[in-house]
Amino acid sequence: MGDEQPSTTSVSGLRRVIALLSSLISLSLSIRVFAGKWQLIRSRLEELHSALVAGDSTSLSGELPAITGTAEECLELARRCADLSYSGKLLMQSDLDLTLGKLEAHVKKLSEIFKKGVSMHGYSVVVSRPGFGACKDDMRFYLRDLLTRMKVGDLGMKKQALVNLHEVVVEDDKYVKLVVEVSEFVHVLVDFLGSNEVEVVEEAAKVVSLVAGFDSYKGVLVGAGVIAPLIRVLECGSEVGKVGAARCLQRLTENSDNAWCVSAHGGVTALLRICESVEECKGELVGPACGVLRNLCGVEEIKRFMVEEGVVSTFVSLVRSKDEAVQVSSVELIQNIASGDELVRQMVIKEGGIRVLLRVLDPKWSCSSKTREVVMRVIDNLCFSSRSCVSVLLSYGFVDQLMYYVRNGEALIQELALKVAFRFCETSEEAKKALGDACFMAELVKFLNAKSFEVREMAAEALSSMVMVAKNRKRFVQDDRNISLLLQLLDPGEGNSGNKKLLISILMSLTSCNSGRKKIVSSGYAKNIERLAEAEVSSDAKRLVRKLSTNRFRSMLSGIWHS
Repeated sequence: MGDEQPSTTSVSGLRRVIALLSSLISLSLSIRVFAGKWQLIRSRLEELHSALVAGDSTSLSGELPAITGTAEECLELARRCADLSYSGKLLMQSDLDLTLGKLEAHVKKLSEIFKKGVSMHGYSVVVSRPGFGACKDDMRFYLRDLLTRMKVGDLGMKKQALVNLHEVVVEDDKYVKLVVEVSEFVHVLVDFLGSNEVEVVEEAAKVVSLVAGFDSYKGVLVGAGVIAPLIRVLECGSEVGKVGAARCLQRLTENSDNAWCVSAHGGVTALLRICESVEECKGELVGPACGVLRNLCGVEEIKRFMVEEGVVSTFVSLVRSKDEAVQVSSVELIQNIASGDELVRQMVIKEGGIRVLLRVLDPKWSCSSKTREVVMRVIDNLCFSSRSCVSVLLSYGFVDQLMYYVRNGEALIQELALKVAFRFCETSEEAKKALGDACFMAELVKFLNAKSFEVREMAAEALSSMVMVAKNRKRFVQDDRNISLLLQLLDPGEGNSGNKKLLISILMSLTSCNSGRKKIVSSGYAKNIERLAEAEVSSDAKRLVRKLSTNRFRSMLSGIWHS
């Protein structure tokens, strides 16, 4: 026997009463008398309208005549209140109370019908989504309809209502505000996170995650008890549900006050398990899971617990992942957890963390430029303040990798490699020597003519630091072109040059060796030093002239500079 089909009369009757209620709600907004009463009536009218829209004409046909009659009575009262044509306040107040009671009885009756499990999916009337720029009342009306479907609809209707809700909150932030204003809405969404229906959990997690993206609404979600069900989703939900839950928790834990709540509900353990099972989980999930852990490790006690649970070895292993999102998130977490903590830094070294990071920088290793940029910054932030880390970097060929990217890298990573090299040469005498042995100074000289002032400055500073090492000075002066270029850049008329003070500092260091002094004074560009000194542009230039004007070189200088 087939499903019972609705009659034309019942369908038209349902549509008529829905249209009548809609008109009545609009009219009630213009009424200025008995404001409190009309606000209560309007609330019941909206509930009734949403319930009828969500229902079907067959199951509701028995209630339609009574509802229609009450709506018509209410419409008459609304017209009299709108044009102030009622005979007395007490009588009108009594009539409004009577109508409100009838409306509440209708709402209760429909609720009982829905609770009996009557299918709402077959012939329900769908409220059209308001167009862009719609007024708040239309938006609020649409949301109330979605809420009714979420509360009393069957599985299909609940899921579709959540899908529709997700669409509008993605497209228009104003819907998010309206959702949060209705506490019942937030509680229904939180309850859905604990549903046994996978699709309902997934869609609810998506919506809650979006709401959590607004700082002013995070407290509302936490107050509604969202954290515990989100962690349960992480523990036993579907992949899609876990992704939504992790993203939501990442946003909520940007406020450190929520970190303890996540930890108290077992969130740290759940997140670590996700990251440990990376072969089963995709980067789309591991990325936000790492993000939550990054936020949590800002609390020292939670960080200690994470370390005890083996977070270092887990994330050192994850750096080897072929998934870029996993790699980047893991590297950033290692930096966060080891920053300023020598004990954890040593654990990273012991677990092979530096070797793994350098493997990512290996040009032969298939890896994106973005990941390499992140790794370079992490090595800079994590390793350069520790002598033991610098020694490990030197032993694993870090200098050769820097040299490769300075010579062959894309513009962004080339400049980053230069910055890292500049910082690295400041770490120790051994680092300066290693850079010199790798012929790094020849590359730095090329950058002295770069278009970027910042790049020219870094190159000059790095050279100034490196030539303080005797071995590097000797190597530098072996190439006549190096000193010639430095002297050319000292031309007072040269506007696009590096910092002349730094260039003179380099030349001052070079005068410490005989060959350096000879090549400076014998260069065809040596007059630029005297010009700077004579113009009183630079006191450093005067000091350099004095240093070059010792008895041994005075006759040579006189011959060159006065020729």
